[in-house]
Amino acid sequence: MDLSVRIGSLHLRNPFIAASGCFGYGVEYAGIVDLSGLGGIAVKGLYLNPREGHPPPRIVETPSGMLNAIGLQGIGVHPFIAEKMPELRRLGATVIVNICGSTLDEYVELARILSDVEGVAALELNISCPNIKEGGIQFGCNLNSTFDVVSGVRKATTLPIIPKLTPNVTSVSSFAKAAEDAGADAVSLVNTFLAMVVDVETRRPRLSNVMGGLSGPAIRPIAVRMVYECARLVRIPVIGMGGIADARDAIEFLIAGASAVQVGTANFADPFIWPRLVSGLSDYMDRHRITRVADLVGTLDTRPRG
Repeated sequence: MDLSVRIGSLHLRNPFIAASGCFGYGVEYAGIVDLSGLGGIAVKGLYLNPREGHPPPRIVETPSGMLNAIGLQGIGVHPFIAEKMPELRRLGATVIVNICGSTLDEYVELARILSDVEGVAALELNISCPNIKEGGIQFGCNLNSTFDVVSGVRKATTLPIIPKLTPNVTSVSSFAKAAEDAGADAVSLVNTFLAMVVDVETRRPRLSNVMGGLSGPAIRPIAVRMVYECARLVRIPVIGMGGIADARDAIEFLIAGASAVQVGTANFADPFIWPRLVSGLSDYMDRHRITRVADLVGTLDTRPRG
């Protein structure tokens, strides 16, 4: 049974990727998760320089989901290369580096730096974080800016580039097409939905940033719909995410058109989820006599019933 996924020159052992921001830099989980057994690890977003993020409270639970407003706290690209990449290489992880920028030039410089780092398999462009006031989402909510940042990074690296798209737009598929036209190897979606929670006793927002990004099972049906729309419009692979909590959730995304999936919020509740995802997908493929996971992708039957 072939669970492998090919996205340009990026090879994944299976379609399950740890989502950026929900798995640290990967090394934090090395004691309980076989990193080499994951399809890939999208590491916590990196700027050129260290970033503190927002003050607490930065996370709040909500029915069937979670809001976060971390603010892209991170160690910066050079400490990551020096302190985290050697261990990730030793552990056999497939590393997808999520990069963030306040300017187009910052994205391009990050791509240039990481292109020379052994073990970096691909770059995920974070142009969609909903809870920072500068950079990031300003590129992801404007078609021309999306094209420009992808095009600029494309000129700076031969690594596979995967723009991460925001759902906080009218038509996410049009942004997938802009990314494809600019030279992206794939797109990943969706990032979190802009949301807020209010403490009714104090009449204050539960997050210091007032608003944050909603993730978890609450968003999954919307995310599946957006993946389906994008996969119908673009020729490049789509990586789906949003509320995946078990293998059946992941299979939904694959049938809708995703070539691979990312799992985020569920990992907080259950860091041992990974082998169950692989076995659940394998069992499904065995029952349905599917030998290659690629043969499951985009097989949604929308013909009239009866």
